[in-house]
Amino acid sequence: MQRAVINLFERWQLTDEQATLLLGDIAKRTYQRWKTRHYGRVSVDLAARLSNLLGIHKALRLLFSDTNRGYGWVKRSNTDFGGKSALEIMMGGQLTDLMRVRRYLDAQRGNW
Repeated sequence: MQRAVINLFERWQLTDEQATLLLGDIAKRTYQRWKTRHYGRVSVDLAARLSNLLGIHKALRLLFSDTNRGYGWVKRSNTDFGGKSALEIMMGGQLTDLMRVRRYLDAQRGNW
């Protein structure tokens, strides 16, 4: 999951600071090690964050046939988020912020 999320963050064009915050404010050095494929233990909170981020990615892949449009959606303003982007919502830093975006996308995909 760590490798997949690193690839996702590259496609979303996130900074290391943004990435570490989305991952529960892990140390920047830890994240940089991940980028060189030196993965460590994953806490329950971190596993939940990774799972939600990959769920967001899956939902975007299902919603957008053009993958670049899906990757760009994360940074575009959204009226359903009060004019904020999904990334701005997720940057709140709480697991529930990631869950909010995931639930929103799941609801857009169909009857949930």
